[in-house]
Amino acid sequence: MERGSVTTPFGRRAMTLGMLASQIAAGNVPPDRSVDKWKLFRSLCEAKTVIGVSDRSLAVLNALLSFYPGAELSGENGLVVFPSNAQLSLRTHGMAGTTLRRHLACLVESGLILRRDSPNGKRYARRSRNGAVGEAFGFDLSPLVARADEFKAAAAELAAAKQYHRLMRERLSLCRRDIAKLLELLRDSDLPTDCERQQRRYEELSAPLSRKAPVSDVETLHDAMAELRTDLSNQLEKLLNSKKMGANDRHNGQHIQSSHPDSQFESEPGLGKGSGKFSAGAQSCNADPVTPTAKLSEVSTRIDSQQPVSSVSPSLPISRLAREIPLPVLLSACPQIADYGPQGRITNWKDLLTAAVVVRTMLNVSTDAYDDACTVLGQENAATVIACILERADCISSPGGYLRVLTARARRQAFSVAPMVAALRRARGASMPLAS
Repeated sequence: MERGSVTTPFGRRAMTLGMLASQIAAGNVPPDRSVDKWKLFRSLCEAKTVIGVSDRSLAVLNALLSFYPGAELSGENGLVVFPSNAQLSLRTHGMAGTTLRRHLACLVESGLILRRDSPNGKRYARRSRNGAVGEAFGFDLSPLVARADEFKAAAAELAAAKQYHRLMRERLSLCRRDIAKLLELLRDSDLPTDCERQQRRYEELSAPLSRKAPVSDVETLHDAMAELRTDLSNQLEKLLNSKKMGANDRHNGQHIQSSHPDSQFESEPGLGKGSGKFSAGAQSCNADPVTPTAKLSEVSTRIDSQQPVSSVSPSLPISRLAREIPLPVLLSACPQIADYGPQGRITNWKDLLTAAVVVRTMLNVSTDAYDDACTVLGQENAATVIACILERADCISSPGGYLRVLTARARRQAFSVAPMVAALRRARGASMPLAS
């Protein structure tokens, strides 16, 4: 049987409030709760910067976990391991004793393990007549079980932050390329322009960026680059319009405006309309939606039997990086996704990407399937699909397979996120405007 949930260390080691808090939290773990120790250790390795432990300390924790019998950490079987320093040194590839003791103290201070010291400071276990462990003195692993959800959420948040950082760097690279090409086009034009000032501005913004630059610096630089790109685009558009008006004046003596002034594109597509070359795909989704309860084989057969719905060849690259749905509209149609955001709420698209990674792991959607969806649909649209799948999780037997089917349809230009969200909004009777 386990002793009380609060114990003091042996010898000259002082008791701290942090150690007391860790012991109280570990004592509140339900005895029937169990976690996979190696999956938990992987989450700890991914979130080590947040937790505040080094790789050497994690190596010592890995050795301690190897002394626990079985792959599941459970309070029913006891969570105290009692290896000697000599055995720990062997399983940490010959780590010196002083180094080993220092990293054990670091694990205790971080709240990852507890000391269950015996009266004489030795590590051992008392066994009953049938050989079962009755009372053990050593290192208690119960804090790992108590904080398993915290470690998993921290690892998912870090993964989402890295993915968002990589996305912003990609957008910055694309913006730099666009500006360079537009400046070259502007210099080649035969009309007078203020190209030198914009060239100097571009050179100022093109200073080398550190590989470890924070995401805030990348966002600031991207916003400045995007503003310069917009200025160049507007200037070139004015030049193009002036040339068209001059040609019309020479041929017709006057400028005849288009009889269809409404543009077929929108700055932010509304629900059910799609954008650009995917408008036909959106109409196809309305006519033949993929129902969550349909079998994947039947859905795949329907996809293969359909004719292409767009005039664009499937071999062309698909660009789905634009957000199809405004964030408030998505949250009104899929409110459950907010529970998985940071602090239980979603206030921006970065929070949605973080929540989507957590939900993707919870629904057992593979990393390959989610990365494929991000490549075809874009980060924000893929997160939107995950939110929709979460709303209908009780009707979808295989969320990962369902996501792959939708990704395949999007690659064939036969799927749009807007009709899916519109159907959920109709089911909930939402009254928010479709587009902002």
